[in-house]
Amino acid sequence: MERIERDTLGEISVDAAKYWGAQTERSRRNFAIGDNYMPKEIIYAFAQLKKAAAIVNASEGKLSELKSVAIGNVCDQIIKGELDEHFPLVVWQTGSGTQSNMNVNEVIAHVANLTLGEEKVHPNDDVNMSQSSNDTFPTAMHIAAYQALVTKLLPEITKMEEVLTMKKNKYMQLVKIGRTHLQDATPLTLGQEISGWEACLTNNKNYLESSMKAILPLAIGGTAVGTGLNASKDFGDKVAEELMKQTGYPFTSDSNKYFALTSHSPINFVHGAIRSLASDLMKIANDIRLLASGPRSGIGELTIPANEPGSSIMPGKVNPTQCEAITMVAAQVMGNDTTINIAASQGNFELNVYKPVIIFNFLESITLLSDSMRSFRIHCLEGLTANESVIEAKVNDSLMLVTALNPHIGYEKAARIAKLAFDENTTLKEAAIKTGFVTEEEFDLWIDPLKMTNL
Repeated sequence: MERIERDTLGEISVDAAKYWGAQTERSRRNFAIGDNYMPKEIIYAFAQLKKAAAIVNASEGKLSELKSVAIGNVCDQIIKGELDEHFPLVVWQTGSGTQSNMNVNEVIAHVANLTLGEEKVHPNDDVNMSQSSNDTFPTAMHIAAYQALVTKLLPEITKMEEVLTMKKNKYMQLVKIGRTHLQDATPLTLGQEISGWEACLTNNKNYLESSMKAILPLAIGGTAVGTGLNASKDFGDKVAEELMKQTGYPFTSDSNKYFALTSHSPINFVHGAIRSLASDLMKIANDIRLLASGPRSGIGELTIPANEPGSSIMPGKVNPTQCEAITMVAAQVMGNDTTINIAASQGNFELNVYKPVIIFNFLESITLLSDSMRSFRIHCLEGLTANESVIEAKVNDSLMLVTALNPHIGYEKAARIAKLAFDENTTLKEAAIKTGFVTEEEFDLWIDPLKMTNL
């Protein structure tokens, strides 16, 4: 069954079971592009914003208390996910996000009117009072972005950091050979190596927490072009304060609404920190899969959990699948960063009109990183172990232990020892004694791999 809805363009039929109105239906029909729907985080952020705006409008005497309460009640339903099916629009729509703003306005008005008597809520006049899509959509972007970082990404960084701390402590005394330029280098401990990975997480968490402050200022109150037309002078401040009460996050009203409407450098800046995290996760996962390569023909210093058969043809094969998944996610996030960077540079005059694609990619990066970090931690890092016999053998075979002789016999003589050991395929000790540059006693005294780690 269908019902007839009306807007300024005329009448249009809508599925009677759906709560949206004419503008949503026109967008649904006109933009049948792909299957990337407006993220639910944006819809929920809109509901938080609409509730806050209704409270402020009522406090200013513009909106009746009855309507304000009705709007707030519907917003609570939206935030709980009870009305998800009534938000059908895709990302690929108007670049201001106007149609998603109206989708929220229409659903709130429709549901509110199911419970009200003769006093009806209007999607534009009441739900959108003192607002424009041009200031509500970027406000919803910041609300959704901040919440996603706090509730999804930052907790996963902390949990992975904790696992790496545990592994670092466990293997702090286990000496292994270092590698630079993919070649043997001087020794370090496995714990020291893992501490580098741990610091990647710690530092990236700090970068994120610092950069997140950039998205606390909100565009609300700027209305159409930043002048605040049809809104009270302090409407933005009051809504930000109300949002802070609702969410617990220290949102503020942006001091320059012209900037807030036309520039998305704050989102772009924060995603740069997200991209940095993705880069370091790529490095960590690549290190692990290289160190676990083998098990007999590779480096083989680490053993990764056997989660699933690794090959459809080779029995007994175990592949670094969690490393592969998280590095693919990292590549996607880097691509998202390029999209956000380009989109943030676009738009003309008083409005950036690439808002939906910016927030879609931003939230996708957070979701993919959060999920992949959780999977990587549970199915790879927690079960990661050192293959101590392989590590010991490689340390003993390494020619780079000769570096410890430099202070005693000089670089050139030490290099001659290493070359002789390599050419004759002997141990470093045998070559050193053969050259006569050191005695056996001196070699044993000066070549101590653990001391070389400076622990």
